[in-house]
Amino acid sequence: MPENLEDKLRGYLKKVTADLGRAREQLQEREDAATEAIAIIGMSCRLPGGVTGPAELWQLVTDGVDAIAPAPADRAWASAELTGTAPLGGFLDDAGGFDAAFFGMSPREALATDPQQRLLLETAWEALESAHIDPESLRASTTAVFAGTNGQDHGAGLPSSAFAGFGSTATSASVLSGRVSYTFGFQGPAVTVDTACSSSLVALHLAVQSLRQGESALALAGGVTVMTTPELFVEFTRQGGLSHDGRCRSFAAEADGTGWGEGVGWLLLERLSDARRHGRRILAVVRGSAVNQDGASNGLTAPNGRAQQHVIRQALHNARLTPRDVDAVEAHGTGTRLGDPIEAEALLATYGQNREHPLLLGSVKSNIGHAQAAAGVAGVIKMVQAIRHGWLPRTLHAEQPAPGVRWGSGRVSLLTDAVEWPVTGAPRRAAVSSFGISGTNAHVILEQAPDTEPIADAPAPATVAWPLSARSEAALRTQANRLAMHPGTATGIGRALAARSALDHRAVVLGAELGELQDELSRLAAGEGTVGKPVSGSLAVMFTGQGAQRVGMGAELYGRYPVFA
Repeated sequence: MPENLEDKLRGYLKKVTADLGRAREQLQEREDAATEAIAIIGMSCRLPGGVTGPAELWQLVTDGVDAIAPAPADRAWASAELTGTAPLGGFLDDAGGFDAAFFGMSPREALATDPQQRLLLETAWEALESAHIDPESLRASTTAVFAGTNGQDHGAGLPSSAFAGFGSTATSASVLSGRVSYTFGFQGPAVTVDTACSSSLVALHLAVQSLRQGESALALAGGVTVMTTPELFVEFTRQGGLSHDGRCRSFAAEADGTGWGEGVGWLLLERLSDARRHGRRILAVVRGSAVNQDGASNGLTAPNGRAQQHVIRQALHNARLTPRDVDAVEAHGTGTRLGDPIEAEALLATYGQNREHPLLLGSVKSNIGHAQAAAGVAGVIKMVQAIRHGWLPRTLHAEQPAPGVRWGSGRVSLLTDAVEWPVTGAPRRAAVSSFGISGTNAHVILEQAPDTEPIADAPAPATVAWPLSARSEAALRTQANRLAMHPGTATGIGRALAARSALDHRAVVLGAELGELQDELSRLAAGEGTVGKPVSGSLAVMFTGQGAQRVGMGAELYGRYPVFA
């Protein structure tokens, strides 16, 4: 072979080899992106039992609180089919409360608007602040919103005049997600999901896909249900599917039907690589997820055990894990005699085989009832907290497991008592299941946040500052009243408040220790304190605790806003 031809051939082979190497790298990058873990960097919720955030939900489940109660008096429900009494269930406190001015809504529009939309707005703000992100900083960003729903009955029975001018938006399902994006100025996807009881977990699955595909940089995923009429109770009473006392007895021998509840919750999500680069606090990660459909089963609303097994295996494949890698499952567990045994058998067939430690099984529905479109996100928040604390709360009303389940066919243990998270040498992992009456199933696998460098304890400062801000003086004083009763440490609460948005009406409370700060908050809440008008025309309030020598700290916190001693 001529020398120049041999050189050309050698050069061509080198080029082909290099091109193949680059192609392999690109394929690997695409595969890694398609399965990248998604960081949960913020959470918020309102749930039965007076729960107004993830910390309170954790307190409720660790204390074993049963949050089932009669419907609130403000619902004014009356139905002969409900024997003339308020039904029992898991209800939100003050579901109709809303700070309309905060979100720039007129009182009339706020009154017309579905309380589900209003709750999603308030808790979206809380989820962003929990991640130490100023909501105003995300305008024109590719932040996505995926909101689960399963009904809009706000307008039922009300005269059309109540919605005049707002009828097209007040109760529209599409506006549940669209209003959040509109209010915050997000320009990523905004999608409302209705797969009934699996809606919020399906929303989480879609959010994970959106982030992995690069169409969004941040994503809010969650769901909401508020029952403004008693029709769901009436219908399930007719069908004989309602628990006699409103309680979900998940996987229990005494299970006799579901117990309805309501709630709202959000998860703020970001690709793990981006979250690390931005220095976020990572609460947990989503390793994998899957969604499927029952298809033809023995009834439109009847669960399909094979489909449930399949969606579990799909989620594990997406997470690149085996069933033995998952320690616990937050189950759908509605407490029905048909659904619970099918779900338990699916878990035994998938997770229950060839295990060293039994799969630990529980359901938050035993505490708060079936929160419907918010059920999945409530389960995720509970399990994120459990992973972080290394503790699994007990499932209520399940002292005797359901006799129709072949518990001996695999290693699955119902959490009839609270237990420490088993030590396996691997990160803590949990799965969450949701199955919709529509037949749409969802399964999500969570994992403990990656280890980070330990942060050395800093010496306690001589003075701690708690900055507060709100859109009005009344809201600021109300915030002070709520904060005065909030559990935590002086420095921990101070760091969290410093990360919040600085709104027009501001105050700084200073003190040397927790009790002093709480005393000053109580004074602020009671209307005490020196009040003045800063240059901007907004109101500023300042307490100094130990005197004017601390005024400089408050002034530095809020820039040119004056401080009054």
